[in-house]
Amino acid sequence: MTRLDTLLAGLARERSTGALRVGRSGTIFLSDGRVTYMECAQVPSLERLLTARGRMTEAALRAVQAEGGCARLLQEGSLTQGELQYAVLGAVLDAAFFLLPMNGTRPKFRPGEEHWLGGQWFFDVAGLVRECARRRAQLATVWPAADVDVSPVRPVAALPGHGVTLDRVQWEVLVRADHKATPLELAKQVGRSGYSVLLAVRRLAAAGLLAAPDPQPAEDEARLPKRARGELPRPPHHPEAPRLPAGPPITGDPTDIALLLRLKKALEELS
Repeated sequence: MTRLDTLLAGLARERSTGALRVGRSGTIFLSDGRVTYMECAQVPSLERLLTARGRMTEAALRAVQAEGGCARLLQEGSLTQGELQYAVLGAVLDAAFFLLPMNGTRPKFRPGEEHWLGGQWFFDVAGLVRECARRRAQLATVWPAADVDVSPVRPVAALPGHGVTLDRVQWEVLVRADHKATPLELAKQVGRSGYSVLLAVRRLAAAGLLAAPDPQPAEDEARLPKRARGELPRPPHHPEAPRLPAGPPITGDPTDIALLLRLKKALEELS
């Protein structure tokens, strides 16, 4: 089956305009062969990010979508041009991280279909793939075990030391953690990107602040008793992952969006 990034590269060469629907997993919108927006069912959409963070009510957002899209959204005054650019950038990179690696689906291209935002900002397919690789490398550097990405977030009952320093996303994750919700479920609750919550969870795991996920037994071990739950072990030392390009070349006011992309990467590395 053709890889999704390969299929997108073909649509880019053909300068296609429309929507590539990846089953129920998500949709990729293109204009003249360039990606304008991506959405993935696993992570919060731009709409969810705006409403969950209190930037707009759902009723106001529906009115904007029905009566002018992006231009109407900026006229409403709820967001500045820069804030909207940053929000779209985050939503597209988040969706790409989870959507591009998917296999086993049969994408369908619908010519002419566009997102309600229209074609305001454009993303290079090869650059999106490179950014996804950089993010995977960053996650592995912070904490190498991916089981925390799909398991319920369960904070430990006591601190492993005398004190701890948390960033904003880590705090929101711990406050909302109910021992049932997975990181991506928490992301939708708090209105944060799925990747930022995964990164926060891995950092919490590396700090010894999360209980170990329940093991997933193999078929021949399914009848054996589960191991006792305990604190996560410290990750073994491993060499730093190779540095990859910072992200996708973007056109459509490229100076502003390229700057936002660099700031976003720097904030991720400093937090």
